[in-house]
Amino acid sequence: MVLVMFLYVFVRCIKSLVKNNNYITAKILPMVMNINEDEYIPLYHPNMFIGCSLDTCFLTNQLGAEFVGTFILIFAATAAPIVNQKYNGAETLIGNAASAGLAVMIVILSTGHISGAHLNPSLTIAFAALRHFPWAQVPAYIAAQVSASICASFALKGVFHPFMSGGVTVPSVSTGQAFALEFLITFNLLFVVTAVATDTRAVGELAGIAVGATVMLNILVAGPSSGGSMNPVRTLGPAVAAGNYKSIWVYLVAPTLGALAGATVYTVVKLQDEPVAAGETPRQVRSFRR
Repeated sequence: MVLVMFLYVFVRCIKSLVKNNNYITAKILPMVMNINEDEYIPLYHPNMFIGCSLDTCFLTNQLGAEFVGTFILIFAATAAPIVNQKYNGAETLIGNAASAGLAVMIVILSTGHISGAHLNPSLTIAFAALRHFPWAQVPAYIAAQVSASICASFALKGVFHPFMSGGVTVPSVSTGQAFALEFLITFNLLFVVTAVATDTRAVGELAGIAVGATVMLNILVAGPSSGGSMNPVRTLGPAVAAGNYKSIWVYLVAPTLGALAGATVYTVVKLQDEPVAAGETPRQVRSFRR
């Protein structure tokens, strides 16, 4: 029932987003891609797909990539601790951290150019709040992420039943400590993500590696205590599949607040562009100085 409900919301969000085609094509896409409206060149020809307009296909591709990317992440990040439970610690904490970090890395490298590879409602909300992402697309992105998480979790339940409980993030410390840990590790994650995703002086080619390594580090630090979620849908899908909602509010609220804080702090502390006199070449600032 829950899965059907979220899939229904997902479809409705897609329909509402593509309803006003002219506005999306002329306004939202150039804003997201950081180009002038007059210079906008479609990625797809309108007649490339029968019965599929340019903006409809573009949004469908974005949401489809976000769904698949989130599915891969939740499946990999949740499967590792389930395998750990089933085979008496075969994966270990390092294996759990590596599974999630590598999943994030490969999804960013494979779908980042399509959807931005948010994979996380907290990230989507933080980027929208800081005007790096249009609010109009937030409901559809979150619906895609939530539905992908639930689908991945029930797929895991079918494969590994009855060991689904091992994939649920629940605190082994007090609620306050778990909240603080989830806030801090999500702060770390969004500080890095905002750097590599929004600052042209950061090393964008290494974005997938940088973000994946941050996820791995955060799980090594907080995994034994809070589960190292950093992502509401990392907790929500497995919780629904396992029927275990212990302290679930911590994993919905703390990552969102941490994401907002991390993205905001990087935006405040990053170097500002220096004014360049006529005829001078702008000075290039690199993340890794040589």
